[in-house]
Amino acid sequence: MIWLGIETANAPLSVAVVKDGKVLAEVVQNIKVTHSAGAMPAIETILANVGVKPNELEAIAVSEGPGSYTGVRIGVTLAKTLAWTLQKPLVGVSSLKVLAANAALFNGLICPIFDARRGNVYTAVYKGPKLDVVIEDYHDHIDGLLARLKDLDAPILFIGVDVDLFWDKIVEVIGHNAYRAPLYDDLPRASAAINLASMENLPNVEEVHHFIPQYKRIAEAEANWLKEQKEKAHEQ
Repeated sequence: MIWLGIETANAPLSVAVVKDGKVLAEVVQNIKVTHSAGAMPAIETILANVGVKPNELEAIAVSEGPGSYTGVRIGVTLAKTLAWTLQKPLVGVSSLKVLAANAALFNGLICPIFDARRGNVYTAVYKGPKLDVVIEDYHDHIDGLLARLKDLDAPILFIGVDVDLFWDKIVEVIGHNAYRAPLYDDLPRASAAINLASMENLPNVEEVHHFIPQYKRIAEAEANWLKEQKEKAHEQ
């Protein structure tokens, strides 16, 4: 079976082609190129390099969020367009779980972190090679997350390029139980997205229309609008 994997949930970009459980090729980069300009050329190049025509793909896996609102939207839109055009099934997987997969063999808890600005993060906690969920994907202030993690009283590996933004505070609260993933594990891989997606039942092609991103938080514009409505209601 030939899979195409797309990961654009945050600044890093990854695209992979996997055939019958083997990675034919994978692109992983963390450079300042917007996904709207870089994702499709990366897909075209990697397919050409492995000699796979688009209509030979049998399924598409995409990182469905949470993460950057723009990054998630671009990846999902691109994946949906390809899936519907090619009439192939589309499987979405958690972007946090994709990143955590890099550290699946860690003997403890795995905590991927994406910066959500103003001290907030998108995060989750997984455990073991099967990435069993300890804490579901969610949005929280870093202080709230660390309070939950401290109560777990277990070794925790923090993974992701954004961990550096919070590392001093993490060590302050978690202490000797805090571990930092090596730099080569901080970038998510589309091949991991494919591996996770391959464990799911393939949906019908018609379900592509109903596929939606998992932001785990409303957009900032919508949040501001709701805040304004509450203030107006309070004034009345």
